[in-house]
Amino acid sequence: MNERSPEATSDFKLLEKSNYSTDYWMAMRIWREFRMGFRKLQNVNECVTVFGSARFREGNVYYEMARATAKLLAENGFKIMTGGGPGIMEAANRGAKEGGGYSIGCNIELPHEQFANPYLDLSIDFHYFFVRKVMLVKYSTAFVLMPGGFGTMDETFEIATLIQTGKVKNFPVVAMGRDYWEPLGPFINETMINHGTINPEDVNFVRITDDPEEALHLIQSHKTVERANI
Repeated sequence: MNERSPEATSDFKLLEKSNYSTDYWMAMRIWREFRMGFRKLQNVNECVTVFGSARFREGNVYYEMARATAKLLAENGFKIMTGGGPGIMEAANRGAKEGGGYSIGCNIELPHEQFANPYLDLSIDFHYFFVRKVMLVKYSTAFVLMPGGFGTMDETFEIATLIQTGKVKNFPVVAMGRDYWEPLGPFINETMINHGTINPEDVNFVRITDDPEEALHLIQSHKTVERANI
């Protein structure tokens, strides 16, 4: 695996202390990256974005769940978008291809773990996490949340924030892997809600299932989806 030190990544350089001239040219690079993403994805619609860990391999229960779900979604006319790397991302892109659908990967440079999987019809490389995350949201009409680590949790709670604040509306979100996600319930219900940091209705946006057929039904049942206003 090709590994890079944190110093080599663009996000690391962005957050380093620098001067106005350096920041100006970095801002121009960020603008070019947004323009590139918008141009390449401008015609993408009816797309489901799948998030999940890069660490699961073929044969893992979550890998196979993501693969089967993406295959079913593709067979029913949905494009599949992921972060473009290994693990759950590979599984979902693989399922999309097996279902005769269109498979998209928005890859990111990382010091470790990330490399483009071989099941992509369209692969786009990004230097900046925040640019990539905009693309993963902007061109999607639904999200499938598979088990994952800090990156997946970051994406999950960002989606929750976008829905809570009205940036996206009527947006189907399906969490798959009941035994993985349900332990979050006590923290959300007994800590966050009890302390008043969120409202009870803020958690109504997500449905949990282990069944690809149910995931498809939950996504299909949302006939009108508004794009993200970000």
